[in-house]
Amino acid sequence: MNRLTAPHTPRAALPAFAPSLALALTLTAATALLPAPAHAQISDNVVRIGVLGDMGGQFADIGGKGSVVAAQLAVDDFGGKVAGAPVEVIAGDHQNKPDVGGATLRKWFDEGGVDAVADLPVSSVALAAQEIAREKKKTLLISGAAVSDLTGKACSPYSTHWADDTYALANATGRAVTAGGGKSWFFLTVDYSFGHAMERDASAAVVATGGKVVGNARHPLGAADLSSFLLQAQASKAQVIGLANVGGDTSNAVKQAAEFGVTSGGQKLAGFLVFITDVHAIGLPLAKGLLISTGFYWDQNAEARAFAKRFEAKMGRMPTKQQASVYASVKHYLKAVAGAGTDDAAKVNAEMRSLPVDYFGHAASIRPDGRVLYDLTLYEVKSPAESKGAWDYYKPVTTLPASEVFRPAGETGCPLGKS
Repeated sequence: MNRLTAPHTPRAALPAFAPSLALALTLTAATALLPAPAHAQISDNVVRIGVLGDMGGQFADIGGKGSVVAAQLAVDDFGGKVAGAPVEVIAGDHQNKPDVGGATLRKWFDEGGVDAVADLPVSSVALAAQEIAREKKKTLLISGAAVSDLTGKACSPYSTHWADDTYALANATGRAVTAGGGKSWFFLTVDYSFGHAMERDASAAVVATGGKVVGNARHPLGAADLSSFLLQAQASKAQVIGLANVGGDTSNAVKQAAEFGVTSGGQKLAGFLVFITDVHAIGLPLAKGLLISTGFYWDQNAEARAFAKRFEAKMGRMPTKQQASVYASVKHYLKAVAGAGTDDAAKVNAEMRSLPVDYFGHAASIRPDGRVLYDLTLYEVKSPAESKGAWDYYKPVTTLPASEVFRPAGETGCPLGKS
């Protein structure tokens, strides 16, 4: 598959698991040699799906190889075929760089016969990919990047956004925690555009629900020592400390808050973009009590558990919400291809928007701007005594209807679907 990769040197980490990817990809020598019947509405007589993500960097655990496995599980549900044509999955590493991701996409679209691309973590990469896919009239199934602009001013008729976005996460957590009694907030915010936007949207939700913001502290990206910022939060006496950061910054904040006695003193931590792998890495003794909003948790219902057990059999652990959204997005895409009888991006995306979405047993839908709408749940991380086994980390607090947490269509700035 070298003909489909970007003209950049791959990471050393990628070949380390390349043999196991052979089990997850349908694009094998045997498949390639199978005779394919003529399918007038399927380009190249193959429906080819690329999974483009971070395969060896800081976001590999939340997507990476697991996203490839999730996509393949969705293909397996269709018996490896749709509309009479074989379905193939390929993988690529964008290295969290827009130029690398863009080069890979152009290669895939121009020379590799790729019809749709899934995953796409990192907002800058996804935004660049959306412009390329618009130009090439190809389908994007965005399950990684969280920036709400993807269905706002940058919206595209060829894209659907499956990740629970920055607006929804800030709005859901801010509203639910405030309504539950956390009336005063202090924000610990990473000092760049993502953190600023998250703090802004969460603050608006807190105030709209009758709460107040008593202060904030902004820290550099990747700061190892957050003690001075946490001491400001502790001194504020705010009931809730909102963590407007992500990844290692969130993990460090949670760990150090426990070490400095912030949480044992009665203040609650609320994380806006937290993955189950983050909680796993922190550990329940330090993460207990952390409040998290998400649209997927592996143990939320029978449908989620059924997918999670299949995923665990291949990966040895439970899926993140990003990996779950890859599965849901690829499965819905294939349903739309079957319904439309073609892999033409315009027709398939119209079909995707018209079909009801089954988001792990929860009814969902897709707006004309590409925003996938589903309910979110506010969870609290369990204590070690409450957990009954591996990956049993969350307990539900309240459900947040999609209609209340996602940005209203009339406020996104997207012209799609408007007369």
